[in-house]
Amino acid sequence: MACLFCFSKDPLSQDDLKGKYGASYAPFANYDNKYDITMCQAPCKEPCCCLASAACLCPAQIYMRHKVLNHLEPGSGWSNYTCCQSQFGGCCCIQPGQMGEKTCPLPCMCLEAFCCPGLAVSASSGVVRDHYQLGMDEDDVRLIRCSNCLFYFSFILSCIAMCTDCEGDDAFAQVVDCISDVVFCSVAACMTAQVNREVNLREASAPQGQAMER
Repeated sequence: MACLFCFSKDPLSQDDLKGKYGASYAPFANYDNKYDITMCQAPCKEPCCCLASAACLCPAQIYMRHKVLNHLEPGSGWSNYTCCQSQFGGCCCIQPGQMGEKTCPLPCMCLEAFCCPGLAVSASSGVVRDHYQLGMDEDDVRLIRCSNCLFYFSFILSCIAMCTDCEGDDAFAQVVDCISDVVFCSVAACMTAQVNREVNLREASAPQGQAMER
């Protein structure tokens, strides 16, 4: 985890918040409240959830989305589900709320979780952040920047490996790609555990039998 300190802990800049996906973090930039634990604390504070999420990342996102939706509106089932909870907008023919979510929410969620696990994790986290106005702490920012950096580095190396005949570049690209995948799964698992703990704490502190306000 020491490599995380190579990445800035400063709040997300305007450049970080550009684009469709960067803009999705903009509402959280100025919130003072934070999750009960940071993502770096998740492996120690929520080890079972972290391990389960890392081992079964996609099924864990289906479970977590259902848990989040029914935490915000108890008994709602999948009725409030949309693709990525409309956190990231749409693209061409892929428009949240217009992809059959109302008639087949669970199959749509399965497709989201298995085809776009990163967005699925971020969407559940974003819904909770938005509802409780939770900002991003220093560890969150560092982990996200580290994961994104490795992803782009891996992509660039893969492109170089395809375009050149240098001996060993394919193996190096594969190693970096593997590291990137491990970091991605770790960050996703930590974020899932972070959300799970927050939901559990909120429900434990809420009056019994009282529906939570949306």
